[in-house]
Formats: sequence, structure tokens, C-alpha cells
Amino acid sequence: MLLSSALVLLTLAQAPATAGTESHPFDDVARVLLHPRCMNCHPAGDRPLQKDKPVVHKQNVSRNIEKLGHACTTCHPAKAVPGANMPPGAPHWHMPSARLPMVFEKRTPQQLCEQLKDPGANGNRTLAQLRTHMAEDAIVKWGFSPGEGRTVPPLSHAEFIQRVDAWLAAGAPCPRSTPPSSAQTPPPASR
Repeated sequence: MLLSSALVLLTLAQAPATAGTESHPFDDVARVLLHPRCMNCHPAGDRPLQKDKPVVHKQNVSRNIEKLGHACTTCHPAKAVPGANMPPGAPHWHMPSARLPMVFEKRTPQQLCEQLKDPGANGNRTLAQLRTHMAEDAIVKWGFSPGEGRTVPPLSHAEFIQRVDAWLAAGAPCPRSTPPSSAQTPPPASR
């Protein structure tokens, strides 16, 4: 227990501070999860997205393969095909299920955080199991080394896991959306 507490403190000490601003422990985690390498497989709809300016995936791919489309593994092999614009790959390439789609697209950091923590929305996983998924899953790791012609998330995989650990060590708090201030909203016109 003492060793794990020391590791958590070391991880927090290594996390860079943003000069002049307060950062939330989930901020960097959200920045990565909302990057196209993650968001493309976690879309708001049933069809995955592709590219950096996400567009609906071609080839009629859908998470509802029984009703429409093809399975991801039709084109995505267990290992990436070398070269620009070639299908990326990792073992068991897939989207989250239609039953638990784990949507990242169009989520605020607060919504994303709350969804990750909700066992009813995350596949009945504990936070430790989510951390294991983010640290060890081949598809997640692929996103940080996606091959020629693809951008990478704003952190390396090791840095990302450090931020996940720091967020978990802080009690996995979720950021709060800031409501518009009254100064931004004009008062109603009087009659």
C-alpha cells in the first residue's frame, strides 16, 4: 500500500502543470479520448468514423453487422498493413457493441468521465478494469502508433496511462461543465 501511494505521488509529480491555469485530473485523459484515433471507433452513430476530420467510414461498415454492413475485421487484419492509406490493424479489431456503444463523439469531458465511471454504460467494468483496457488492449495501443499518414493523440501511450493513474489516484473526479455566466446572457427585454 505504501509503495503504491509513493508511485501515485511520483506520477502526480511528473504530470506537467499548465502555467497560469488550473487543470482538472481528467483534462488530459479527455484530450486523448476525444482525439480521432479514439473517437473514430467510439462514434455517436452505428458507423465508425475515419480520418482526422472524421467522416463516416466507407465500405458500409456498421456495429450492427447483422442488419447492415460489414464487420471491421473484413478489412482490418490482426496486424497493420505497412504503407500510407493501408488498412490499420490489431488483434480483434472492432467497435464497442451496439448494446454498450461507449460513445466518445459529441461528449463533453464531464459526460465522457461520467460514462466511463458508470458500470451500466461501460460494460460493467470497474475503474481498474478500464485502466487495464487502456493500458493493455492492442487496439488502444495501436492508436498511439497508428502508422504512416495518421496523426497521434496529444500524449504518448505511457504519458496517457500516467494521466489515467493520476486521475484515478485523485478519486476519478469528473470535471463540471461551466454554465454560461449571466454576463454572457443579455437580460430579457422589458416591455
